Amino acid sequence: MSPSPVISVIIPVLNEARQIQALLRELTCLPEVAEVIVVDGGSTDGTAALAQQGGAARVLEFGRANRALQMNAGAAAARGEALLFLHADVRLPLTALADIRAALQDEQVVGGCFAFGFPAHVPRAYRVYAWGINLRTRWFQTATGDQALFARRTVFEQLGGYPALPLMEDLELFERLKRQGRVCVLPHPVCVSPRRWQQHGLVRTGLLMYALRLGYWLGFSPARLKRFFLDVR
Repeated sequence: MSPSPVISVIIPVLNEARQIQALLRELTCLPEVAEVIVVDGGSTDGTAALAQQGGAARVLEFGRANRALQMNAGAAAARGEALLFLHADVRLPLTALADIRAALQDEQVVGGCFAFGFPAHVPRAYRVYAWGINLRTRWFQTATGDQALFARRTVFEQLGGYPALPLMEDLELFERLKRQGRVCVLPHPVCVSPRRWQQHGLVRTGLLMYALRLGYWLGFSPARLKRFFLDVR
């Protein structure tokens, strides 16, 4: 990999018309954004058309709502030497790309994630929740897609990309990355929309997320667990 790898930002979307243009505007403020790819999974609210406006991103209309497969399609079309997978309701820190490049200067690092954060205006309980997620990430070296996973393209391709799962594809990819080399948790946090926790309740959502994780580690199929996932779109 070159000293300053090109980073492709890949955004899987489904019915994110309220989020997508604001996200793309913010990405244009980041220094040295080489490529942004939005992969639409069959939105019915005009997300793909909104993403195409202004030319800030390449838009792929995948036509099937499966986040893992959407991200794989985006990775296949990407030109970057490093791949950054970003959810539509997550905002990157201004130092994001520089932080990734610095981490990848270590040849042993195959990928990683960002620390987790909420917007500054959320109640204290949300900040405590985020602190707990970051503690878990550091102790157990696990991460979810909300933390903007990134990987060297060569390693991602060697792993066959994201596993074709309806849920938990992010956990599984991160585990596979760990078996390939070092993963890095970048200190500057992403800013995650609190919409899911606000809509369904902080405690309820938190408990359900951990229950789904436990079910996955106990061997329950992601398809079965998906039935209990709290969607917000």
